[in-house]
Amino acid sequence: MKSLYLLVDFFTVFIPLVFSFHPKIKFYKKWKEFMTAAFVVAVIFITWDSIFTSLKVWNFNESYITGIYFLNLPIEEILFFICIPYSCVFTFYCLNKFYNLSWNSKVENIFCLILSGFLLITGLIFLNKIYTAVTFISTAIICILLNFVFKIDWFGKSISVYAILLFPFMVVNGILTGYGLQAPVVQYNKIEILNICLFTIPVEDVFYGLELFLLNLFIFQWLISKNDQRKINEMNNGKALMEINERLPV
Repeated sequence: MKSLYLLVDFFTVFIPLVFSFHPKIKFYKKWKEFMTAAFVVAVIFITWDSIFTSLKVWNFNESYITGIYFLNLPIEEILFFICIPYSCVFTFYCLNKFYNLSWNSKVENIFCLILSGFLLITGLIFLNKIYTAVTFISTAIICILLNFVFKIDWFGKSISVYAILLFPFMVVNGILTGYGLQAPVVQYNKIEILNICLFTIPVEDVFYGLELFLLNLFIFQWLISKNDQRKINEMNNGKALMEINERLPV
């Protein structure tokens, strides 16, 4: 089925896209910020993906793709870096809007240190496995930078949301890695991974997805904060101008 991967992309983003217009959500008003974030992160991940494909860390089963390529990647893989982040960021936006997902700051810091430490140590131990090493080490660095350098106030929230997203992740990535199929859509070089799998999904994919989610969310949140601050400044400037005009003699 040549369109399988394309259908996975489509159905991943379909429901979030429809509900983006819900009057209580109105996520479509944040499309500019999302698309900017997605473009920046996609450039990074597409480059990463393209290099790993060239190094034969993974390859794509031509039985499940349309055959249209860009930068030696199937177009479906390119769309993956838009569709998956859209669904993830949309989910975070909705849950954060309607529920209190905040963590205690100390718990947040301890969790970040434990997670980052585990990933960093594991990545360094398995430097000979390129997918394991690059994914684990880079995810550890991203977590540390976001939580302790940029001091984001949503790290714990993002972990909670990602834990929820792991359920649809298992379905989507399960299909791509061959669950229920005669052969996987994406085929991994077993030399370059730990060969620890959740059903058919390499454990590296879990942290690859987390890193993709965190980077998109970071830029998205930063752009929203920047725009909100600009609007506040404009309102304050407008009020100041009105006060000056009111004081002027008629």
